[in-house]
Amino acid sequence: MINEIKKDAGIRMDKSIESLKTELAKVRTGRAHPSLLEHITVDYYGAQTPLSQVASIGVEDARTLTVTPWEAPLVQAIEKAIMNSDLGLNPNSAGTVIRIPMPQLTEERRRDLVKVVKHEGENCKIAIRNIRRDANSDFKSLEKEKEISEDDERNAQEAIQKLTDEHVKTIDELIVLKEADLMKV
Repeated sequence: MINEIKKDAGIRMDKSIESLKTELAKVRTGRAHPSLLEHITVDYYGAQTPLSQVASIGVEDARTLTVTPWEAPLVQAIEKAIMNSDLGLNPNSAGTVIRIPMPQLTEERRRDLVKVVKHEGENCKIAIRNIRRDANSDFKSLEKEKEISEDDERNAQEAIQKLTDEHVKTIDELIVLKEADLMKV
């Protein structure tokens, strides 16, 4: 019973870290990366469809992304979707290929992005602590129902705390790496 709760908490904490990594990949560092456009949806015959399902996204060079739609009429819709996104990018179309140059990040924008990254990290830490709280309350309820002893409960809580500390340390490392990446000119 205790091991199942620990295992479930570990899996949920790992998923939180994966979610953080996904969010951090969306934060632009000034270099071109296809994941920047992952969250953009395009109006495809009346349905909002992810950009990756209607076009191929590639990296031309360190500062330029290319988007090649599967169908020629989608060029304008994709350009419009990219311009309306929160990324602040200006796509240029050359026939059926859309080139998206990455503007240089200013110092002020880099600092703003660092704040965003730290906020994402804090949200992930909150999620990890909530998972710890849930596991500890499960242990307490098991102890109240006399299914486990007080010592077992205390040991289980210590194990969950150790797991929490490891995941928080991982989050801190990810944030420091992303911050260094952002501040590098």
